[in-house]
Parts: sequence; structure tokens; C-alpha cells
Amino acid sequence: PHLQPEREGMFHRGSGLNLTSGRYTAPIAGYYTFTATLHLVRGEQRRKGQPCRGNHLRVLICVQSLCQHNSNLETVSWLESGGDLFTISVTGVLYLQAGQYASVFLDNTAGSSLIIQSGSDFSAILLGV
Repeated sequence: PHLQPEREGMFHRGSGLNLTSGRYTAPIAGYYTFTATLHLVRGEQRRKGQPCRGNHLRVLICVQSLCQHNSNLETVSWLESGGDLFTISVTGVLYLQAGQYASVFLDNTAGSSLIIQSGSDFSAILLGV
């Protein structure tokens, strides 16, 4: 897989980030600071027959895809009805064992689909062991 930055201004150092799977795998055990910023545009509205659970978005960074456990970072943002473009960010520190991975999840309860735009980012930096 092509793991190098795709445009100027992006950087990639180390082998932990897999751009194909969207996962960051910790090379060593330690505390990592994670940041995800998603730029979203509203897509098609859902059909009226489909239930709508709310009008908010949750963005999570989860360890081993276990978002229901405490090993995650989470932010919630309410969608305003007027706009079609949204930016939502989550940041924080997680402890990962060597070989564990973290990845970004988007929980969309809004009444329309959302498309992640270019310029969105996901980063991980080792703080210490």
C-alpha cells in the first residue's frame, strides 16, 4: 500500500499509520496523543420513513475498535439545520500496548448522509512510555 503523504503540507514519519486501513498501530507501549479533524458535507436526505434518532454527530477514536469501553476519545457536535458543511474534532491521550491500534469512528444520527471531505486528518504522536 501507498503510505506516503499524498499532497504538500502532509507529513508521515514512522510505520505506525496505515492509510489503507485508517489505523494507527503503536510500535511500542506508551501514551499517545491523538487528534482527528473531519470536514463533512451533507449528502442526500434519508427517506421520510426512516427513523431519526437525533441531530448530532459523535466522532470517536477507539482502541482495538472497542468504542463501548473506556479506551476511547469522544466528542459530540449538534448539527445546525442551516449549513451543509461541518467540521468536528476530537483530541486527547490514550495508552496503547505495543501492537494495539487506534482508529476513527463517526456515529451519524442526523437525517442525512455525510461525506468526509479532503483536508480531514488523523494523527498520533508518542508522548512517552
